[in-house]
Amino acid sequence: MGLYENVKEAARLKGYSINRLEKELGFARSYISKFKTITPSADKIQKIADFLEVSVEYLMTGEQPKSQQLTSKDMKDITKDVESIMQKLSDKESGPASYDGQDLSPESMDLFKEELEIALKRLKIINKEKYNPNKNKK
Repeated sequence: MGLYENVKEAARLKGYSINRLEKELGFARSYISKFKTITPSADKIQKIADFLEVSVEYLMTGEQPKSQQLTSKDMKDITKDVESIMQKLSDKESGPASYDGQDLSPESMDLFKEELEIALKRLKIINKEKYNPNKNKK
């Protein structure tokens, strides 16, 4: 993916449309759409990265810096946690899985499982960045 697609995806994950992001950052309307054909200045890219709480590297390449990538152990832990939570919901250990007084359908449970996995992956990346013991070493 290119710069525009990466910005659009990062904005979507934060709950912003491109138009709203442009407005929040004080950019002209359709400015970010121009990223399909031009590369903006480094300070503009940094401003977007800071606002969306992602790295410039992610916006430029679509890849997280090495320190923020999940290992296979991380993925196994996340899968184990998701399965445990879903098992508790299906066993109705803490009561029935419901929303607004209605039991969740199997489709809703699948959607919830996918969103839970996404959330746990993001949390793991945030925690790796925040609690990295080597971040201040040179």
